[in-house]
Amino acid sequence: MSELNLKSSELFEKNYTAPTRIVVNQGGSRSGKTYSILQMLIVMAMEDRGKVYSIVRKSLPSLKMTAYRDFFEILNANGLYDEARHNKSDYTYELNGNLFEFISLDQPQKKRGARRDYLFCNEANELTWEDFFQLLIRTTGKIWVDYNPSDAFHWIYDKLLTRDDVTYIQSTYLDNPFLDASIVEEIERLQHTDNDYWRIYGLGERGMSRATIFQYGQAEIPTDATLLCHGMDFGYTNDPTALVAVYKSGDNLYVDELIYRTGMTNPDISNVLKSLNLDRRTEVFADSAEPKSIEELHRMGWNVKPTQKGADSIIVGIDVLKRHKLFVTPRSSNLIKELQNYKWVEDKNGNLLNIPIKAFNHAIDALRYATYNKLSRPNFGRYAIR
Repeated sequence: MSELNLKSSELFEKNYTAPTRIVVNQGGSRSGKTYSILQMLIVMAMEDRGKVYSIVRKSLPSLKMTAYRDFFEILNANGLYDEARHNKSDYTYELNGNLFEFISLDQPQKKRGARRDYLFCNEANELTWEDFFQLLIRTTGKIWVDYNPSDAFHWIYDKLLTRDDVTYIQSTYLDNPFLDASIVEEIERLQHTDNDYWRIYGLGERGMSRATIFQYGQAEIPTDATLLCHGMDFGYTNDPTALVAVYKSGDNLYVDELIYRTGMTNPDISNVLKSLNLDRRTEVFADSAEPKSIEELHRMGWNVKPTQKGADSIIVGIDVLKRHKLFVTPRSSNLIKELQNYKWVEDKNGNLLNIPIKAFNHAIDALRYATYNKLSRPNFGRYAIR
């Protein structure tokens, strides 16, 4: 290790000496976590032979601009680079009898490739749990991950940091002694211009992306909450049919996911409503773009009504929800996933547009139909007789 004469930070030592199988690096911008892990992997390769190291990121362009470039910068700085050992078409490099492979998960089959000894997932918050799980079960040795904690909710927190074989390392720009003063000044400027960015990218603390539309908590339905109504969004082949029950207590809304399933016909929906013991008098507001389905369910005896739609009804519906504190039952896993990923569209300059992404919105649309019809116009439907 001393022969390489590396200029390393304390993060190198923390990762090198971590005793657990998995090492999680959560850090702010420019903390040096990626560079330190790559230095450590190179040192490990110089101390052993015959191992396979996989360095993974979600997309190839991102991988090439970060870990791939940093890896070869470290090799060149220490006189270790040999062009004859660099397969540029396969993105591999042989070092001291070890194979380093740089893998992007643009193509799903790549995560199901051959086994490896060591794994480094760069910006692991870009990966899905399925991505990581397939890599995990094909890795025999240690695993390192790093990420900026820009998401308030993620599988890293729920499925990784809860394990007993994980070392957690949090870092900030202050852990990187090699930063230019201008970079330090720019990062510290965030504490005066953007509190959210300062918390996430300055302090390396878990936060919510500024593009995330809803904040919510998890809670069971309190006994004093009153059932407001149900909301339903229709789907079939690719999109699920979603049904949620919405309760109200004071200014708080409590939501319980009841259906989230593809391939459901209207008779299937009716049968599930029966199995849920749904009161046939309970209002169910559904997507008005499906009048045939609404009428068919109504003829089956269910109080299904078309949601009212108009100019900017999506934005108005979002606004109605944001006037309340939102709580979701812990079993509402699909709704929770949607709330975590439902964000405002961001333009090429990083400006947020008043347009939600057209994804992760099936249970959210069902929730929006319910609250838009009951809370934006409180008397709607009160005198309607069908």
